[in-house]
Formats: sequence, C-alpha cells, structure tokens
Amino acid sequence: MNDSPFKEFLSSCYRNRNFMIGFIIILSVIISAIFASQIASFNYDEVHPQNILAGPSVKYIFGTDNMGRDLFSRIIYGSKITLQVAILGAGLQLIFGVIIGLICGYFGGLADRLLTFVADLTWCIPGMIMALAVVTVIGSGLTNAIIAIAVVNWASYARMVRAKTMSIKNQAFIETGISFGENPISIMFRYILPNIVPVLIVTVSMQLPRTIMSTTTLSFLGVGSQPPSPDWGLMVSEGINFISRGPWLCIFPGLALVYTVFGFNILGEGLRDLLDPRMKSQ
Repeated sequence: MNDSPFKEFLSSCYRNRNFMIGFIIILSVIISAIFASQIASFNYDEVHPQNILAGPSVKYIFGTDNMGRDLFSRIIYGSKITLQVAILGAGLQLIFGVIIGLICGYFGGLADRLLTFVADLTWCIPGMIMALAVVTVIGSGLTNAIIAIAVVNWASYARMVRAKTMSIKNQAFIETGISFGENPISIMFRYILPNIVPVLIVTVSMQLPRTIMSTTTLSFLGVGSQPPSPDWGLMVSEGINFISRGPWLCIFPGLALVYTVFGFNILGEGLRDLLDPRMKSQ
C-alpha cells in the first residue's frame, strides 16, 4: 500500500538538507524565546555595577555591557523580540498583500489599475527611506517600526497574489462556482486563495529575513525598539560607542542576528524546493 501524501511530504522534508538545517536553527531560536527565563543567567535589565564591560567569562558567557548587564541573557531575551517581529511583520504584510492582490486580480478594471499603481509606487521607493518616513509620522517604537515595515513590504505579496489570481480565475472550477451563485468574496477566499497557499508559504519564508533585518535596522538607527529593550539592533547600536573597549558588545548580537536570518533564509530555500511546483518538475 502506498504511503499517504502527508508521510511522503514528511519524508521529502527529512531528505531536504536545506529545510532540515533551517528548521533546526529556527527551532533553537524558538526554544530560546519560549524558555528565555530558564536559559538566561540573569534578567535582561539586571545591572551589575561592579562588572561593567567585563569580558566573556564563566559567569558572563558573552561578557557585560556598559551598564553591567549580562550580554548572553540580553541576547536570549532578544530572541523573543525577533520572533515577535517575524510573526507580526509577516502577518500584517500577508493580510494587506493577499486582500489587495485578490481584489486586483479578480475584479480588474479601475480597482486593479488604482491599487496596482499604489503597489508599484510603494515598490519603487527605497524601502528603508519609506519606512523611516512612516516612523517619523507615527512615532518611534517597536510596534510602529513593525507597522512601518509592513506598509513598505506588502506590495511584493500583492503583486504575486494578483498574478496568481488572474491565472486561476478563468479556470473551469471558478466558472462552476459562479454558475452556482457563489459571491465574489466566497470565490476569492474559498476557491482561489487555497490554490495560492503553497506559494504564499514560500514567499513568507523568503521575506521573513528581510522583515527582521529592516526592523533591526530601524532599531539600530534609534527609531525602533527603545532602551532598555534587548533588541539586537539596538544592542549593536549601543555597543558601537564602546567598540574599542568591549568589541563583544557588537560581535555577539550581530552573530545572533546572522544566525537567525541565515536560518530563515535556508529554511525558505528548503520550503521552495518542497512546495514550488516548478522546482518539483525539474
């Protein structure tokens, strides 16, 4: 008897090296975020005045910062912020992009031309400049930085969903649904969207590193997370002032960021190999 599709998919995941490496990396970040209070030696804002800018040691694995805070503990707690950025940022971009893409692709006409123009305009403006402009208007802070990045990056989802919707809406099963009196909203979300989900999963996984890097950059520039937040971008920004006395203040948060972004990147490549029909056919 043949294996079920689910078992075949799990077997494909296990054989896909990129997927497995990325999955293990991201799983370690998730575990660090969930069990931060158990893994970290101290609270992220606990100050040790007698050990300011102490180098890496048995007690302080990654050393301490200019206020005597344990850097290892701050990096572990910072993984929570990174996952928050990834989930909220990707969620907002996905909601905006999917809704606008479905409307443009299904209805066409004036709505398509208008929304496509807005998407193309958003696409053309350098992302970080636009994000800084949005944060300037709505104010600094992590939540506002996530909103700003979502406002900047939704266009990539909208363009992809629009193209897929236009290729699907004229197929026979869509015309059958229309003949049975299905309304446009039902057709878009019950018939078209499920056929786009595999591509959306791949797109989200490939866009997550960009979202994390953009939000971290805003924190580095001082308009994202604010002190005493253990945001990795903010930690690097603060550590630059002490780069000659405590290079570990920049090195370890930077390595944590590279580790996480690399994990999402390689996981996205693995998912693309598994879910993208064009890759399967090769």
